[in-house]
Amino acid sequence: MIVGTAVFKKMAVACDHGGLALKPHILKTLKDLGIEYLDFGTDSMESVDYPVYAKHVGEALHDQSVDGGIVICGSGLGIAMAANKMTGVRAAPCHTIYAARLTRKDNDANVLALGARVSAPHLAQAILEAFCTTPFEGGRHARRVEQLMKLESNDRGGSRDGGQR
Repeated sequence: MIVGTAVFKKMAVACDHGGLALKPHILKTLKDLGIEYLDFGTDSMESVDYPVYAKHVGEALHDQSVDGGIVICGSGLGIAMAANKMTGVRAAPCHTIYAARLTRKDNDANVLALGARVSAPHLAQAILEAFCTTPFEGGRHARRVEQLMKLESNDRGGSRDGGQR
């Protein structure tokens, strides 16, 4: 059941072997939402390393061939950590619909991390729909996202007081 308008036009999707069973459900939901996608694999149950696949999503965001991404592993945790090492990525592991809405509304997350061993397909699809249809609220949150993004730059975002001098 699609209830909102998608805020993403095109997303990169990648998973390791632990996330492979969930990926077809995610691709179907993207199609139902009218969101184009690039599928960076994996397409096999052969053991692979999730940082490789997270990197594909980060690179696609960086070169602007997509405006969002989805990464999937067994828990959603390791692949989220790997994705967050990439410049410009704000990946959030979400196991609830509420978390998906909140991370979009408050944090302008651009990558959703899902866990195939944590969320049943119907729940993961609902989480994805919430993520893809919740707009960033901006306002006071924009300042915080800007500070967050400065953490990946050389100046490391300034002072310990969060720049509140």
